[in-house]
Amino acid sequence: MSLPDDYLTYPKRGYGQDIDRYVWRQADQRQPISWPQGKTVAALIVIPLEFFMLNPSGKPFKHPGAMVTPYPDLRHYTSRDYGNRVGVFRLLKALKHAGLKAVFAVNAVLLDRKRPLIEAILADGHEIAAHGWDTDSIHWGGLDQATEADYVARTRAAFAQAGLSPRSWLSPARQQSQVTPDLIRAAGFDICLDWESDSVPWAMTTKAGALTCVPVANELDDRKILIDQRQSETEWADQILAARDLLVEEGPRYGSQVLSFTLTPYVSGLPFRMWAVRRILASLAGHNQVWSATAQEIADVAAA
Repeated sequence: MSLPDDYLTYPKRGYGQDIDRYVWRQADQRQPISWPQGKTVAALIVIPLEFFMLNPSGKPFKHPGAMVTPYPDLRHYTSRDYGNRVGVFRLLKALKHAGLKAVFAVNAVLLDRKRPLIEAILADGHEIAAHGWDTDSIHWGGLDQATEADYVARTRAAFAQAGLSPRSWLSPARQQSQVTPDLIRAAGFDICLDWESDSVPWAMTTKAGALTCVPVANELDDRKILIDQRQSETEWADQILAARDLLVEEGPRYGSQVLSFTLTPYVSGLPFRMWAVRRILASLAGHNQVWSATAQEIADVAAA
């Protein structure tokens, strides 16, 4: 049977991809970046501080860390709370010991509830990023645009009330709608951590101006590897350090790149996993080709 004439006709098909937010390019076609002091790898560590409720709506889907069993799922609720009260302070201590920086992505509803934690993060020189309103306020294509705009506006207002003006945005569950980039850029965020289309920052087009995307590798996320894929802490640490070694190896050909991963307080902040966290941080801190950087620093150097 022959195909209809219009089978291969697609009006949105373009060179390389169908997304018109940024220009598609291969790795060998981009202008090489050089991090400070000629370092080839920028280590970007993201630590999410999330608010989970006992009775999430689950619309359009449950956040990956949301409650699992029927209400009230106190087992998972208290483990998330443990991460924000205990585990995160272990991570802070480990970062300080290694002399590394991180980006703490904070749900807006936690700003008042966790003010001493926010102060401790700022005192150690880390970056605070906006992580949306909460884990049940998810951005997606079927969400009314006015509602999504309200999510973003409330988030910005909450940070302003807390005396903070973050430049970086990370969506809850890293989920966006078609207009999320436009809304967050209009609200004053000029850096987005949701996308991972490259291993270096790139410029995204929005109706409110350019938005710098700094990639965060979901494949190295502690929760994904340790919980979802059920790999060992040794395998997780090995993969992060293997990624670093390859990026160093690729430096002469592709220039400097970003090594990014997530440390989730209720996952990697547990006592029996801290040895792996310390191993990762010490190995990054001790490597002469690694630059410990925040998302803001990475975006600014890439744009210079």
